[in-house]
Amino acid sequence: MSTAPETAQVAAWREQVRQVLLARVARTDQGREEAIREFVAVSRPDLGPEAAGIIAAKAPPLLPSLTEKWIGLFVDRLFETVPGEQIALLCDGSPDNEAALALAYVMFLESARMEKQMAADLAAAGLGPTPDGADDATLVADVCRHLAKAEEKRRQQALAKAAHYQAGKKGRPN
Repeated sequence: MSTAPETAQVAAWREQVRQVLLARVARTDQGREEAIREFVAVSRPDLGPEAAGIIAAKAPPLLPSLTEKWIGLFVDRLFETVPGEQIALLCDGSPDNEAALALAYVMFLESARMEKQMAADLAAAGLGPTPDGADDATLVADVCRHLAKAEEKRRQQALAKAAHYQAGKKGRPN
């Protein structure tokens, strides 16, 4: 069997994995904010929708070039470490296997190697922390201020609802 068809197949799989992951990464501000809101709603339902919206609106977008670079690093590592038969299965186009690719990508991003790479890439792009932390502190303070306002509004609404409930209970005969 010649290696040319295999090479073409591997190239096709590499591009398919890349496209699957790029499609899962929100490319627009609206899509990014929606994904962050959904993540916060699932991971911290106690914060409420307004707080999730604040976090989503304040989270800075990543540069598309960094996203593409990190996906490329993942694809390279995937093809270095996973046998071709398993890659073929992951590239069958099924939603389950596309989700498995996305999960593997997230796990890859959480590796110590990628944490260092991402920190270096963000610093090189001017998005990393400053030596004195001033920019980060300003962003954190702004987010905290907005979250505190949202939490107070939510608390006031809960108190008003409880008062309304209590008032209705008193007016009813037992």
